[in-house]
Amino acid sequence: MYDEVIARIVEKAGKITVGEPKDQGNFLGAVIDEAAYNKILEYIEIGKQEGKLVLGGERGPSGGYFIQPTIVKDVDENARLAQEEIFGPVLACIKARDFEHAVKIANGTEFGLTGALYSNNRANIEFGRRELHVGNLYFNRKCTGALVGVQPFGGFNMSGTDSKAGGRDYLLLFTQAKSVAEKF
Repeated sequence: MYDEVIARIVEKAGKITVGEPKDQGNFLGAVIDEAAYNKILEYIEIGKQEGKLVLGGERGPSGGYFIQPTIVKDVDENARLAQEEIFGPVLACIKARDFEHAVKIANGTEFGLTGALYSNNRANIEFGRRELHVGNLYFNRKCTGALVGVQPFGGFNMSGTDSKAGGRDYLLLFTQAKSVAEKF
């Protein structure tokens, strides 16, 4: 299914319009600043060495820090493009041998903020529930959009620890516990 999934992603991402967000016809705006822009373009060059560029890899329209959606396939699970946070419109596609290997790949980074798993197989969903190391795990839905006060938001490893923003225990992070004992 790898090639079929890549083809569908490329088809959909290829329709994304890039430009000023004040133009309602655009779906993707600029990255935050020049430093981010240059760093993302560096990652795209790294990706061209680590895999096969199948979409994008170019600057977007002039007049801002726009970058075209970029997809690189056949990236090794230990490649920089797979291991580092890019914070830009760049997708590294990694081929897994099977479902368990896919979970191993997902857990094989030092990050673990959010994850999503799409499956009609209950055994795969339960395996993912047990084994995926992320702060927020979503099944058969998009992996963004945690609701503050309803779903805690925070991750594992280098993506955050302890209580999560929006969780019941979060306020306690801003307090200092004190234990007092007295015998009468």
